[in-house]
Amino acid sequence: MSNIAIFQTGGKQYRVKTGDIVKVEKLNADGTVEFDQVLMLDDKVGTPFVDGARVVAQVLEQKRGDKILVFKKKRRQNYRRTHGHRQHITVLKITEIKG
Repeated sequence: MSNIAIFQTGGKQYRVKTGDIVKVEKLNADGTVEFDQVLMLDDKVGTPFVDGARVVAQVLEQKRGDKILVFKKKRRQNYRRTHGHRQHITVLKITEIKG
């Protein structure tokens, strides 16, 4: 069993260990997900990925993240706009790290 892994999904990298709960970009999956783009596994560094390494995770829920407000203003123009955005995210629980 490996202790720590760094994998990438959705253009971002995540440092995880078994039992961690991670929020990632939206995945179209239910049940379990397996990531094979593992950049680092304990002391092994991939070029760019570690051969044969996998991170297995269980999908806990699909939800939307916190609201982010965008405020635009032009001075002396009486121009103000507020726009809100909530990103879709998937909550995962790391069940196994194979190496």
